[in-house]
Amino acid sequence: MAGRGCGCSCGLGHLNEDNARFLLLAALIVLYLLGGAAVFSALELAHERQAKQRWEERLANFSRRHNLSREELRGFLRHYEEATEAGIRVDNVRQRWDFTGAFYFVGTVVSTIGFGMTTPVTVGGKIFLIFYGLIGCSSTILFFNLFLERLITVIAYVMKSCRQRQLRRRGALPQEKTPGKGEVDSLAGWKPSVYYVMLILCVASLLISCGASAMYTSMEGWSYFDALYFCFVAFSTIGFGDLVSSQNAQYDSQGLYRFANFVFILMGVCCIYSLFNVISILIKQSMNWMLRKMDGRCCPRCQRRLLQSRRNVVMPGSVQNQCNISIETDGIIDSDTDGRRLSGEMISMKDFLAANKVSLAILQKQLSESANGCPHQTSTLSLDNEFSGGVGAFAIMNNRLAETSGDR
Repeated sequence: MAGRGCGCSCGLGHLNEDNARFLLLAALIVLYLLGGAAVFSALELAHERQAKQRWEERLANFSRRHNLSREELRGFLRHYEEATEAGIRVDNVRQRWDFTGAFYFVGTVVSTIGFGMTTPVTVGGKIFLIFYGLIGCSSTILFFNLFLERLITVIAYVMKSCRQRQLRRRGALPQEKTPGKGEVDSLAGWKPSVYYVMLILCVASLLISCGASAMYTSMEGWSYFDALYFCFVAFSTIGFGDLVSSQNAQYDSQGLYRFANFVFILMGVCCIYSLFNVISILIKQSMNWMLRKMDGRCCPRCQRRLLQSRRNVVMPGSVQNQCNISIETDGIIDSDTDGRRLSGEMISMKDFLAANKVSLAILQKQLSESANGCPHQTSTLSLDNEFSGGVGAFAIMNNRLAETSGDR
């Protein structure tokens, strides 16, 4: 095995870029879990012990007051726990399995929130849930991804429209013509920065959470902080189930409240899910930066092997040089992209072209000539032509499309 005799202590010489990134992320997640467990244990363990002690005291006092043995009382409480699992509560609450309650339940299933306050107890219900959730969860995740794509498209359209309006005011662009089929502008060069998208999603999530919390405070009787806590747990699809909205039997303006509750949860889940995707890009940038720092401690043999396997990625250190990193090149999941884009890989075409400028130019010329059967002189296309540009096979396709468009 190559690299077995390498004396480097970094341990990365035999790993390619993807494997090194995967192992680094796994190690960071384990450390994150250990740190989170330590923090929550320190915050919650004392309260749990106090609550258990208070419960034992109340149980003993009730047993003495009513002359009941502890075993009989515990047996009765077990029956109550069974009734609670079936949806029975001491207070008057809404039915769990009427049509509106069942609709609320399937909404928590396909959105992967899963509060847990309503669960199927029959064998048929459990079997149906398996197949229903398999299709429903997959469809909903696809919907969330398409929502993020549409958001990026809208932002790109707004950016391009604002820029073109500024140029027209300066007289740098001609007046807008009557829209036609051949005048549909491409938005490929107007992908917004990942930081712009993250800022917009953060603001949208905050506004939705604040508005929903105000509604829950007045309708559910929760404190505003508890309502904010519920919004994050629900919108992030964590769904503990300790706080669940729209569970009382009656509300003021009940129909309007339940509709608003549905809309807030739908919008909140879409925004938070998209925000998680964008934050994952920044995490990957940080990991790439860490891998670059770790490369400096490798021996020359390991560095050559890593450079051969390393793909062109965007590092935090190069962000300052690039100013704005495109959200698409940063690896947002795109249904129309290839398998590598689905893995979230960040490809910097600027760095790629700068490092391979000469060889790519020769490759483009050779491929273009072989495709046309003779040396081909590429005509100069305007900057607004959507078929201009391209490298290698993409240049051939773009030239063909440009020629076809010109014949029309």
